[in-house]
Amino acid sequence: MYHIHQLNKISTKGTELLTNDYTTTERIDEAEGVLVRSANMHEMHFSDKLLAVARAGAGVNNIPLTSCADQGIVVFNTPGANANSVMELAICGMLLGSRDIVGGINWVQSIKGSPDVAKIVEKGKSQFAGNELRGKKLGIIGLGAIGGPLANRSRKLGMDVYGCDPHISVEAAWNLDRHIQKVNDREEIFRTCDIITLHVPLLPETRHMINAETLAMMKDGVIILNFARDALVDDDAMAEALASRKVKCYVTDFPNEKSANMPGCIAIPHLGASTEESEDNCAKMAVRQMRDYLENGNIVNSVNFPNCDMGICRTAGRITILHKNIPNTLSAFTTAMASENVNIDGLMNKSKGEYAYTMLDLDHTPSAHAVEALSRIPGVIRVRVIR
Repeated sequence: MYHIHQLNKISTKGTELLTNDYTTTERIDEAEGVLVRSANMHEMHFSDKLLAVARAGAGVNNIPLTSCADQGIVVFNTPGANANSVMELAICGMLLGSRDIVGGINWVQSIKGSPDVAKIVEKGKSQFAGNELRGKKLGIIGLGAIGGPLANRSRKLGMDVYGCDPHISVEAAWNLDRHIQKVNDREEIFRTCDIITLHVPLLPETRHMINAETLAMMKDGVIILNFARDALVDDDAMAEALASRKVKCYVTDFPNEKSANMPGCIAIPHLGASTEESEDNCAKMAVRQMRDYLENGNIVNSVNFPNCDMGICRTAGRITILHKNIPNTLSAFTTAMASENVNIDGLMNKSKGEYAYTMLDLDHTPSAHAVEALSRIPGVIRVRVIR
């Protein structure tokens, strides 16, 4: 029986996937698995029982990834589960930025008490005239689960689409409309496009990618959308660019004390993934990934250990080992198994930075002595017997 603790409530579409082999607990120290959305876990103490944390969403800045890895706790996220909802809101953002819809709505609210509303509207509506999306040059930085589908949808809106993603996967590239112009340098997008939208993770090399220098490269009146991460944009530089009209509109899904008070900024209250469908998809993916790890030892979409999947175990035994990525560790595992007269029927070993994961399918259930032999090998963090 596995015990699951929910730090945040997630959609029942996910929790209903838990079988009779699972029960929920109010105590995190009793749990083998934790489901979380936004709760801050950085100051939490984790018991030796905890095996996995599954985040129902993509961002994991609320989870202490390194300390979890050092304790043999695999952290999962759910990339792509909320992609469609974010993509749709980005299209909305393009429309909001191109046409002064927000300004027009607010203006109508200011005159709604007048008996001549209809006449006033007809006389004053021209002040909110904007531009169509058709024929505009859209630059998408990041062509992954959100940026790729956005590129394809934008082509159907009649836009000229430029995409930049040096790390694009083969699958994502195959799914792109053939008319999308792929560029190798995002500076080409900065110089070329009327609308620029960001869909990349926050890394040292992407932090403040929109700054005074890159803004100076852009067309006058450019529209910038940020539905990825707040710190991709330098707020001070953006405020100056809006004040000078270098940037026509900045649409962000991450209001802060600066952007929320920035004239020319449309600050949306982090609604990108806030749809019923998105929450259902994230919950289902989180639960499925956690179940697969607890029951089979497979790792899919981990952020602190490598992905490693050997499917359902068809042999008599399976052992999984979370360990440091150091030389000769794999040979030490096989030697330990041989010394216990255990035959290895299948093996998979993957690494990710400082950490690695090894799965061993065996011809019989491993003894406690064999497990102890593996645990004593330098660099081993956790050994699990799946069967």
